[in-house]
Amino acid sequence: MALVDMEMDSSSFPSSSSSAVARWNYDVFLSFRGEDTRYNFVGHLYEALIQKGIHTFKDDKNLDRGKTISPELLKAIGESRFAIVIISKDYASSAWCLDELAHIIHCKKKTGMTILPVFHYVDPSDIRKQMGTFEQTFIEHEEKENKERVEKWREALREVGNLAGCHLKNTRYETEDIKDIMGWISLHLKYDAFPYITRDLVGIYSRMVELESLLAIGSNDVRFIGVWAMGGMGKTTLARVVYHMVSKEFEAYSFIEDVRENSEKHGLVGLQQKLISNILEETDLKIRDKYDGILKIRNRLCRKRILLVLDDVNKLDQLENLAWEHDWFGPGSRIIITTRDVHMLKTHRVDKTYEVKGLYHKDALQLFCSKAFREEHVPPNDYLVMSEEVLKHAAGLPLALKVLGSFLFGKSTILWRSALERIKENPKKEVFNVLQISFDGLDDLDKEIFLHIACFFNHKEKDHIVEVLDSLGLHPDIGLQELIDKSLLKIDDEGILRMHDLLEEMGKNIVCQECPNDCGKRSRLWRYEDIENVLKKNKGIERVQAMHILRNYDDEGKETCWSPEAISQMYNLKFLSIDGIFHVPQHLPNSLRVLCWRYYPSNSLPSTFQLDELVMLHLPESRIEQLWIELKVIMCYSVSSQLCI
Repeated sequence: MALVDMEMDSSSFPSSSSSAVARWNYDVFLSFRGEDTRYNFVGHLYEALIQKGIHTFKDDKNLDRGKTISPELLKAIGESRFAIVIISKDYASSAWCLDELAHIIHCKKKTGMTILPVFHYVDPSDIRKQMGTFEQTFIEHEEKENKERVEKWREALREVGNLAGCHLKNTRYETEDIKDIMGWISLHLKYDAFPYITRDLVGIYSRMVELESLLAIGSNDVRFIGVWAMGGMGKTTLARVVYHMVSKEFEAYSFIEDVRENSEKHGLVGLQQKLISNILEETDLKIRDKYDGILKIRNRLCRKRILLVLDDVNKLDQLENLAWEHDWFGPGSRIIITTRDVHMLKTHRVDKTYEVKGLYHKDALQLFCSKAFREEHVPPNDYLVMSEEVLKHAAGLPLALKVLGSFLFGKSTILWRSALERIKENPKKEVFNVLQISFDGLDDLDKEIFLHIACFFNHKEKDHIVEVLDSLGLHPDIGLQELIDKSLLKIDDEGILRMHDLLEEMGKNIVCQECPNDCGKRSRLWRYEDIENVLKKNKGIERVQAMHILRNYDDEGKETCWSPEAISQMYNLKFLSIDGIFHVPQHLPNSLRVLCWRYYPSNSLPSTFQLDELVMLHLPESRIEQLWIELKVIMCYSVSSQLCI
């Protein structure tokens, strides 16, 4: 690629406010030294811009050059959206060019003009540091010009040298560089053409560039592109922006939104009819059934170059009935599919997939501030620490940042503190309702795995957790892959399970909602206060299936107020994990399949403990000397004194 290190965030564009205020008369202003480039590179670039319909100002075409830079030229720079600055070997020898560049930098700061530097067979570091030919040039300038003017030129060159741009080298044809520049300018002009779509969007630019590059619109083949991520990450927003940007490149186009919801409510025939009607602009089209719809899509769209977005697809049969084969559509067609299920995309054999990831901190802060303070800058000092808490809580999820920011808008610092405590305990339903769609679509065993990870195993080592889940009869290999495919889980390079913090909270909330007012009637317990409440009152006998008791074992001054014997009555308890020194009950539930007890305080297990169900036993850093005093038949598949969650 000739375009190197292009900035990939929304700051690359003029802000919506500056775009609205400025009165652009030109799309592009070309800055160059005529003797170096007028009759070769600049001439070819200018012709390419004009042929593309991009209104371009080129000073030797529009103005007679004088000895000093004219007011008309300054005016033309200020009325241009973009400046392409072609810095050649002798560019800095021209006082005219340097004055031009200084004013371009001024407009960048004042009006949000976007600059694309083209390093015309020169090293950008020489420009930044004013070395090589630039060093001698400035020595000569300092002998003739006043110091203030020369320093202004130096600063302008340093700034443009630090910008990402196009570096021409003798390693490929200039026509390829010009093609890249044309693509960059065209993309930025498309973005600027849709302020009503992009006005309130943050961090969209890098995603937009990456997704549009996957479309490869100039290619004549048919391409299916899958866009996937967890709910609330901005898949639909991204697809809609790119759809509006590139739709005019196609004969016809259609955006079918909420495929999952609409197919459940109205069936697939209605979606087929909408698709064909949008493309063919026929309002009286009748489809008898979904098979008739398939035939009509294949037969009537196979010669049209179309752009189609199928938004929020969650089942393969939706694709089978709307966009199954490449030959259903004409050459050059592009089909974008947004989903939470990457495995479905692989099964459909899409040509490319694109994962939408969470916002970086800078963009997350900007988005949150735009909702919480109605501005894009760092929040007031009194709110800064609390804003960082929200950002940590949202973990880059745009939906959460918008909902929480809007919720906190206009509230005092006192109310913010109260609201943050409430959010931690009772997260906003608008966020969970979106996230839970993916959970609701899971099979029962996969739901069990999800809830176990959310309540006990997030940020733990995969291999050991697979052992635990397998011991519970949950077939974790396929289950974990399902969670990964549906954007509910990741496994990092070190083999650690990573579930988004809000998904973890959602899972815990699902368990709490099993019985909001009685923790003894929930399937899983992990909070010490809930466990203490259950065991104090001898509750949880029927419902509790999994429990993790975490206690600082060095805290000898605080004794438990409950009897460990209450655990023995939980006859449905399958998973018990204890981290700390507690009294050993005389009995353990015979239903246990996994027992993990760090710092187990006794030298043997209770003699009454039956082994009918036990599959895994971990007693790391314990006082155990022998498992049982008398002889027992052991069916346990895993016994360890080293591993624990």
